[in-house]
Amino acid sequence: MSKKTVKVTLVKSPIGCKAAHRATVLGLGLKKIRQTRELEDTPAVRGMINTVSYLVRAE
Repeated sequence: MSKKTVKVTLVKSPIGCKAAHRATVLGLGLKKIRQTRELEDTPAVRGMINTVSYLVRAE
């Protein structure tokens, strides 16, 4: 049984954003623009993506 994943890419710089949003981007494991991570599709990760949806692209 394979776990579902979601691919998250940082598309906009978090500079100038709220500190909490910068911390959320780091929590997703994203440090550089166009960096992509494949994360497990859990409600917690979905909430983090939703919080910083203007900075990331999810597939």
